Amino acid sequence: MKSKTEFKHESLLTTDDVRALLEALSNGLSKGQLEFSDEHEGSLKIEPEGLLQVKVEASEEEQKQQFEIKVRWERQPKALPKKGPKIS
Repeated sequence: MKSKTEFKHESLLTTDDVRALLEALSNGLSKGQLEFSDEHEGSLKIEPEGLLQVKVEASEEEQKQQFEIKVRWERQPKALPKKGPKIS
């Protein structure tokens, strides 16, 4: 079993830079492959496919506002029964 591999990056960017980052994510999703890299963290290549679970959150607190987008999927989705439950 392969151990967890992760990529993390944090920086201060302009809204134009963030827009370009979101466009790059969109383009990668369209191609079915995203590659994350920077000079400190190395690189990580992932291949989203099938049904993707999406979670969007936004919050505001005094002078701080933020939003988060989380997307996840199973590389080998769990097999589900093809029959519904029996209900009497």
